[in-house]
Amino acid sequence: MQAADIAGWVAPAATMIAAMMTAANLGTRVTGFGFVVFTIGSVAWSLVGLTSDQTNLVVTNSFLTLVNAVGIWRWLGRQARYEKGGEQAAQTSAHRAVQSLFPAGMIAGASVTDADGKTLGTIVDAMLRCEDNAIEYLVLSTGGVGGVGETLHAVSPARLTFAADAIRFDGSPDDARALPCIETDCWPERLRD
Repeated sequence: MQAADIAGWVAPAATMIAAMMTAANLGTRVTGFGFVVFTIGSVAWSLVGLTSDQTNLVVTNSFLTLVNAVGIWRWLGRQARYEKGGEQAAQTSAHRAVQSLFPAGMIAGASVTDADGKTLGTIVDAMLRCEDNAIEYLVLSTGGVGGVGETLHAVSPARLTFAADAIRFDGSPDDARALPCIETDCWPERLRD
């Protein structure tokens, strides 16, 4: 088998795998390595273009290789360092005579557990009040798979305990399901009791 034949198989496989990795939004490292796999795919597509005299394929994938390099730098370089800094501050604060910290960048996508450690759902976002810079409510996604069939709930930050390693809901799974439901595309201006 020739290099062009191998590249002809590697290119689409790498592109499909990388697309799934980045679309899944499973965190900084998975997204970053998705761009690494995208780079393998774009280099393979360039080789396919070179061996088949398709200049448009070579030019397009040469540009995509540069874009993928930026993605690698952003997700495995810059963003990974930011997350590491936030995690380090949270861990250090948990063992010092200061208030414990939780990185705000880690709120979206964080799992919420009950008192027994059972996962109730995932935080989608947090809404802040402009007047006093406090969290008005957090949006908790429960049920469903990959956002399909999920239910969104507005939860008061007073019902949550932020620890360096987790977010815990102060209540039972039934209490979590009883939280106010909100529409996917129409969130309230304030938390309703």
